[in-house]
Formats: sequence, C-alpha cells, structure tokens
Amino acid sequence: MSVPDGVGPEADQPWLRLDKRMLLVHPVTEVVKFIPVLIGSVILGTNTGNHLWGLIALALIVGFALTRWFTTTYRVGPTHVELRTGLIQRKKLSVPRSRIRSVDIEADLLHRVLGLAVLAIGTGQHADSSEKFKLDALDADVVPPLRAALLAHTSAGVSLAAQASVDPLRKGLPEYASGDVREIGHWQASWVRYAPLSLTGFAIIAPIVGITFQYGFGQVLFSSDAVHSIEDGSAALIAVAIALLILAIVVIVSLAACARYLATYFGLRVLDNDRTLHLRHGLFTTRQITLDLARFRGATVNEPLLLRLAGAAELEAIMTGQSPRQKILPQAPRAAIERTLAELLVPRGAESPDIAASRTARAGIASPDRETVGAPDISTTELLPTSTAKDRALQRESVTGQGATVSTAPLIAHGPVARRRRYTRALSPVLLVAAAMLIFSLTGADFSPWWWLLPALTALIAAALAADRYRGLGHAVLPATEHNPAWLITRSGSLDRDRDCLEAPGIIGWTVRQSFWQRRSGIATVVAATAAGKKRYHVVDIPLEQAWELIESATPGRLGTR
Repeated sequence: MSVPDGVGPEADQPWLRLDKRMLLVHPVTEVVKFIPVLIGSVILGTNTGNHLWGLIALALIVGFALTRWFTTTYRVGPTHVELRTGLIQRKKLSVPRSRIRSVDIEADLLHRVLGLAVLAIGTGQHADSSEKFKLDALDADVVPPLRAALLAHTSAGVSLAAQASVDPLRKGLPEYASGDVREIGHWQASWVRYAPLSLTGFAIIAPIVGITFQYGFGQVLFSSDAVHSIEDGSAALIAVAIALLILAIVVIVSLAACARYLATYFGLRVLDNDRTLHLRHGLFTTRQITLDLARFRGATVNEPLLLRLAGAAELEAIMTGQSPRQKILPQAPRAAIERTLAELLVPRGAESPDIAASRTARAGIASPDRETVGAPDISTTELLPTSTAKDRALQRESVTGQGATVSTAPLIAHGPVARRRRYTRALSPVLLVAAAMLIFSLTGADFSPWWWLLPALTALIAAALAADRYRGLGHAVLPATEHNPAWLITRSGSLDRDRDCLEAPGIIGWTVRQSFWQRRSGIATVVAATAAGKKRYHVVDIPLEQAWELIESATPGRLGTR
C-alpha cells in the first residue's frame, strides 16, 4: 500500500483499503464489545435446548467485523482527506487538509503484535465517535509518511517529512528525532506513588461495585451469616468491621489507580523540537500525540488537595484546536512539573547575543555590536551549518530563565475583602445549621449534646478550607520583553487548584463581572476570553481598580471606554 503524493486533481487519487491484517483484529475487538450479547444468546440456547443460538450470534458478530475491510476505503488528495464507510448505510467523511490540527497514532497490544497502528485525524472540534476520522488499522510502516503528508501544511511537516522512514512504534522515537530535539519530560516509575491521590481509582471501582449490587450481590452479602454476626456483636466489633471495610476499599481503589496509571503513562516521553511537542506513552496501548507549538498559548498546573499535600501536581497545555485539558505530565513531583513547565514557556526562536556573536565570528562576519543583536527566526538559525550542540545548549540556558520566571512568578494577593468572602462562604452554612439547632433546643426539642460537635467540627474544617482557598487566590501580569510576550497568571481553588499561565497575545476579549455582593464590596471577577484551552480564565474577587490595571497591563490599548 502506498501513500499518494498529493498532486493532481482530487478525483485522480486512488481509493485505498486498510491493511488486510485488520481482518484478524476487528473480529476480536467486536467479540469483546458484544460479550453481553453472546452471554445472552448462550443463556437463551441453554433454556430452549438449542445451543446453536450462541454460534449464530458469534457468526453474525464476526461476519459484521469482517465486512468493515470490504466497505472501508480512504484517499489523501491535494486538498481533502476522504473516508468511506458503511455496509447498509454508506457514509463519506471529507476533511480539508488545511483544517487538520493533529494526527495521533495508537496501537494496542494486538495491533503491535501484528505490526499495525490506528491513525486518527483531529480538526480541533468535538466529534461523535461516528464522525471521527480514524483509520483502523494501517501498516505501522505506512503511518509515519502518511502522518508527515497530512501535517505538511503545518510547520511540523518539514521536520516530520525529513524522518518519515523511521518507525516510531518500534523504535520508540518520533520520526523527526534529530540533534535539535530535546527531552523536556520523562516518566519515572517512582511517580506511581502519586496515582492513589486522585479519584481515578474510585472512577474505576464504582461502576464495578454498582453492577455487582445491581445483580443481587448486595442482597447476598447483607443476608450472610458474617454480616449478621457483626450486627449481633458489640460496638467495638462493629467499629473494627467498618474500619476493615474502609481499609479494604482504600487498598482496592489505590491498586486500581496504580494499575491504570501504569497502563496509561508507562514510558512517557515529552520531546520538543521548537516546532512540535511529541508525547509517547502507554504500556499495552501505545499512543503518540504530536502538538503544533504554533498553537501553544500557555500551560496549567493542576494541584488537587491530596496531590498538593504530597508535593505533586499535573501539567496541562493550553492550545487552540486541542482538548481543553491536554495533559502533558500526569501526577508527578512538583520539581519535575516546574522543569517541564519552564521549558514549555521558553520563547520560541530566542537567541542570546553571545551565541549570535559566536555564529558570525565562525562564519567570518564581523560581530555586530552586542546591543544591536536581535532575535533571528528559529528556522533561519537552524539552516546555518555552523550551529553546534554547544550553541544550542547555551541558547537554552539563556532563555530557560525566562520560562522559569513565568512558572514561578510570585502572585499578587486579592486583599482583605476577598479573604472575608472566603470565610463568609465557608462558615455561613455551618452557622445556619447551628442557629437551627439552637432554635430547636429553645423550643423544647430533646437531642443529645453530642450533636453540637457536628457544627463545631464542621466549622473548624470550613475555616481551614477558607484559609487555604485564600492562600491559593492570586494573579500576576508579566510585561512583554524583547523576546517574551506578556503573560497573565491566575490561580484559584483549594480542593482542585489550577495555576493558569496564559499568553496575553492569545487573549481575544475581556469581561469584568460583578455580582450584587461584589458591587457592594468594590471587587470584581475578570474573565479573559481566548480560543485555547478552557476558553475562559477567571481572576476572582480582584479589587475593581486593579481590574482595569490588569487589563491594560496585559493587553495595552484594548481597555476601551468604561
């Protein structure tokens, strides 16, 4: 199977089929998908005495899977990529090549054994599963040149085409690997200890427990002799049983979270070549993601409470045309997050005067005055044969400090009014409960004095939460420099805290919002609108006079009239 060159009229391009080895893959995947149907057919055959029902269902599922090879074709034209699918209801999906934002590669264990891969095209828009452009499956040797052709319209296309012959699924490196590629993130096995600190394990175990209870496991459990013996026992025995149950749940959930973490992020590498960001990870299912850094608008450090207490965090990219929360690093130590974040926020194409002088001296050109040296485009810099690894290292050292400044910049506190609102919101429900209990007590209601511990303990927890929420509230605006754009940094939250670093040139609009209580307190919430990431980034409960200063300093000249 060959990849078309992309020349000539669209109709002249041949329609290509998927690899024939997919005939071994799809029957297996479809049988796994329809296991409930097979179980039902077997039960039906057993009850009716006709065991052919199970074989009939199996034959239909396998036959349906085999028809996908005969009914699926695709072609890559000069302007569009087209996909035809369907047996009874034919469907044709056409994607303009200029709208392609990403090309991802996946290969589960069966695909890797057979030398196949799944190629998925992303356009930056949400699509249903039936509307996604996915080629399942192609020869793994065909995927790299095909991806290079599909990304040829982007800046990534140059470097991808240069190394199209490399098979990343087998050699573990992206096809554009060269001396200019640097690793900015690398998964460590010790990071698995942070997996139980997220809610992933509960998300895995909860549906399983729900299904088992739905099919009568709960009734069998609660009617068992063991449960009745505990109910008839002392309070100490009941307390021990509850503690053991909680411990068992924590252990099971933690093991599930660790297993998913290993399966998903094993071997994660984050590579940056100043044009694209390449992520490769997975234990059983290998996935490769290529992100165009021309669409990079910033990054988010996600710090849930448990991860924050353990000194860990997660890193997400803010990009146009991608997932609102494109994860770069999973749960990892804060030091690793800060290192990768500083590398990501380095201005693209920046070069120090020392390196420029060194280049011109070796090329036989008189060095210009140090104050007049500019920042040449990175594409021009890479074409100079006199560039060396030492120069590139010096360049990275000279500009990484700028990225580190963005990632570690101190934030401005939002003042006593914002602090008071944190405590008011946290303690008001507790005070209402305490007032209701006091009213019932005065009216003659009889309840144990121990119930007063409930609002007392809740008030202590609420006060600690309010203090932590205020500590996490802040913002900063870093002004633009010669090589670095202006940055808006905002942070908020306690149980789930985000520190968002957003490039000011990516902001397309501002909203200054005030509720009734905010107007009375003289504060406001500033919302920065952008086409990337979560689309809206909030600076919460900032003094009103600082809101206008923030907008003017981040995007000079866009404030308009008030």
